[in-house]
Amino acid sequence: MVSEDKKRVLDPESDATALKALTHPLRIRLLGLLRMDGPATASELAAKTGESSASTSYHLRVLAKYAFVVEAEQRDGRERRWRAAHAVTSWSNREMDGVEGGTVFVNAMHRRQIEHLQEALLRHEADLAEGRLGREWLDPAGISDLLPRLTPESLTELWQAFADKLAELTARDDGDPRAAQVVLFTAGLPLAPRTAATDQTHPDPPSPGTEPDAGGEA
Repeated sequence: MVSEDKKRVLDPESDATALKALTHPLRIRLLGLLRMDGPATASELAAKTGESSASTSYHLRVLAKYAFVVEAEQRDGRERRWRAAHAVTSWSNREMDGVEGGTVFVNAMHRRQIEHLQEALLRHEADLAEGRLGREWLDPAGISDLLPRLTPESLTELWQAFADKLAELTARDDGDPRAAQVVLFTAGLPLAPRTAATDQTHPDPPSPGTEPDAGGEA
């Protein structure tokens, strides 16, 4: 679990320009790569993203302007290295809903998170296939999509219970050499009842309710 000192909570009013800057898809991706893989140069990030070094360098400077990234310790004096300033960026959906551009920001971040899940899945599959992960991770790893019926209060309670348990397990495994970085996604997205109109404009999603032998629930 991420401690409060490693978390940046965005205020939709005082951080309005920072929110707008972070909405750019490449900037979101660069910040995510720095958090997952550690400090890097613009050239190293360009190789990972398929962008030019000039482009990644520019967007890193914008992220630095709004304090999302900071300079990292340099290996040499030839090229600047960057690191993420915080482990997590968070915000209040309710507060974002009340300001101009807030919904656009939240939606953009959600879509980038889904893209991150796809990228993480492909990397996980390759790591298993090519022997970079041991077979002991086969059963614990997984994705599920459930459809419980909950009240707003119950969903809030579920989020808190999840956060508390994650904090407990993270503390327990701190320093254990067997521990690995885990990409952990959770979602709680209430859906309104379907109508004839929505059936025509929104096709059915893949069948829900699939669940692995063990693993996370989404």
